[in-house]
Amino acid sequence: MRRLSAVGVLVGAAGAAALLRRRSAERRERVDVYFEDGSMLSLEDGAPDAAQLLAHARDALRAARG
Repeated sequence: MRRLSAVGVLVGAAGAAALLRRRSAERRERVDVYFEDGSMLSLEDGAPDAAQLLAHARDALRAARG
């Protein structure tokens, strides 16, 4: 019975960790730039080149929603 409880706690903790990681990843903004040759560059919020691109992206999303 103890072993089953321990497994349940471990599974619950792993699920909670995965959920928290997913939530924190969703909140971070980033710009993914795809190139014609198939390569990709990902710029996170705070990167010098990302600031202007994120501003344009926010404007485009705002226009599309409203």
